[in-house]
Amino acid sequence: MIITKLHKDIEPVLLEPKIKGIKEAYFIIESEEQNIIVVNPGKNGVEFNKTEGYFRLDNDICIFQCLYGQGILIMQRGDESGNAKEFKVVTLQGGRQVIIPAGFGHCLVNIGKGLLVVLDNAPYEPRKYTGEYLFEKQGFAYYIVEKKGEIAFEENPSYKVHPQISSE
Repeated sequence: MIITKLHKDIEPVLLEPKIKGIKEAYFIIESEEQNIIVVNPGKNGVEFNKTEGYFRLDNDICIFQCLYGQGILIMQRGDESGNAKEFKVVTLQGGRQVIIPAGFGHCLVNIGKGLLVVLDNAPYEPRKYTGEYLFEKQGFAYYIVEKKGEIAFEENPSYKVHPQISSE
């Protein structure tokens, strides 16, 4: 089954939700064993196109493998009061494999000119994921944006604390 996520689906987590953006933001190609996530290129305002982002409810790890394209994997862990405690970014290119630790939310951002295609080792089961926290906060602690032709991080004003950005 193919699930299409539209611009209206990701509006709650965008920096500028009312600005016209990518009509079909991304696709999830489901199977019983794993999924393929395909994120379209382009921007929603100044922000690079992305997935909604999720936290796993079962606290299992996830393994993502980039099959094609250029992107950034955002990983964020919070504390009990809803503040961001850790914020990690991993650059993705074809062949790169990344383990998302238990307790971290994740989001894929396409920073390239073509499709970003990522294999996810866990079947897509909506009851195992939640984006509710991200909808309340209007996304993760930072947005990935373009400033003066460069990739930059914009603080999300919904967070009181913006942890240092670490990269792998």
